[in-house]
Amino acid sequence: MDAALVASVTRRAHAACEYCQLPQAVSSIPFEIDHIIAQKHGGPTVLENLGLACFYCNSHKGPNIAGIDPESGRIVRLYHPRKDRWNKHFHWDGPVLVGLSAVGRATLAVLVINHPDAVTLRASLIDEGLFPPTEPALRHPPRLP
Repeated sequence: MDAALVASVTRRAHAACEYCQLPQAVSSIPFEIDHIIAQKHGGPTVLENLGLACFYCNSHKGPNIAGIDPESGRIVRLYHPRKDRWNKHFHWDGPVLVGLSAVGRATLAVLVINHPDAVTLRASLIDEGLFPPTEPALRHPPRLP
């Protein structure tokens, strides 16, 4: 993947994980470029299929494109940063990310976003005034056709 493409993905994401919204600046581990639809599922390496993800979200997501909604028990697709609005599927309750939809709940479960260590980190960042992200970080580009 070329540097220009990586820079475009990072800029579009406002240098924050597109799943848990952790700012890249507060992470000691470099963020990764996620194939939203994994290459093994035919997802291309193009800007529209790439997202910025922290190491933890990307490690748990892997090639998954679906998960089980813990509320209904149904298999549902995961959150798609290019096609979905983040605040339609998630909201913050202090350092805990809450799923507002089946997609949000399944994504939280698969990516283990509310792991106790992550919640503790976010609580510390809140105390320091570095989290949650401000409104511009939650904005996403217009939906793709």
